[in-house]
Amino acid sequence: MADAKTATKGHYYYALGRRKSATARVRLMNGKGNIVINDKPVAEYFAESKLFLGEVQKPFAALELALKDYDVTVVVSGGGHAGQADAIRLGIAKALVEKDENYKATLRRAELLGRDSRERERKKFGLKGARKQRQFTKR
Repeated sequence: MADAKTATKGHYYYALGRRKSATARVRLMNGKGNIVINDKPVAEYFAESKLFLGEVQKPFAALELALKDYDVTVVVSGGGHAGQADAIRLGIAKALVEKDENYKATLRRAELLGRDSRERERKKFGLKGARKQRQFTKR
């Protein structure tokens, strides 16, 4: 994991989160509670579902931290919104551990530090999908 780095605007903590084919690069810094994903506010980025908004905020809720004390900047690519939300959640949890090692046990118990390694299985030649075959006809 990367050490804490210094940016031009101040001190921040960096972490990488992955899920399915989504990759999220997360910067966590002291601030006013702004979460920005790909240069858009989180409410605008996940406008179609409030479920993803709650998913992104889970690490703060597990630690009982006030979201208003932190600014989060995320660059996410690949996958759909569900995979991206999980990747962002993992990145935020890892960045919080970078900030304070004492958060690790709580986040581990809340199952927020483990990477979900399930990936989409590739389609095979001669089949309709990864495993689905054509319907068998006896005659």
